[in-house]
Amino acid sequence: MPSSKNNRKEPEKNRKGRLTEKASSFHGRIPTMAPVELRRPKTLPDLLLDRTVTMLPDARPKLTKLLLNVTIQGSLGAVQVVMSPENTVGDLILAAVGQYSKEGRRPILPSTDASLFDLHYSQFSLESLEREEKLMALGSRNFFLCNKKAAPKDGSKKTTSCSKEAENVTKSVLPWLKFMNF
Repeated sequence: MPSSKNNRKEPEKNRKGRLTEKASSFHGRIPTMAPVELRRPKTLPDLLLDRTVTMLPDARPKLTKLLLNVTIQGSLGAVQVVMSPENTVGDLILAAVGQYSKEGRRPILPSTDASLFDLHYSQFSLESLEREEKLMALGSRNFFLCNKKAAPKDGSKKTTSCSKEAENVTKSVLPWLKFMNF
């Protein structure tokens, strides 16, 4: 009498106890099983159609925050600062100096006054960035922060940029020396 537990067909065995039927998928035969319909979760495809904001195909979403890397002169790694694109270069200098001192990095800055520092695109850039310039207009997210040169001691508040100092040095040296490699 067949048992109620085992209703499926038992594979035949030969006299050594081995199975005579081979795996059907291994030998290229596909087992005949009835296709089972998968249960799908209910979704709402019209969920986004109710929004009143229409985006043009060429329109890009507005940036709300920028991740900026500022390497400070003499430090080993960059300080990462998250700021709004509407902020200025002066705000970035202030935030980078504050973050650097907050993290306790070495070398310790002589002062945390942001007016003593200039921001450049890289350490090889002679021209410093204007403090009133917006971050979104800069076109870069990696910057270099270095100490501003000291003001002249004759009482004038005129500070020279790095490029003007480089021009003064090349003008002061004999003109024929700048063609020689020293």
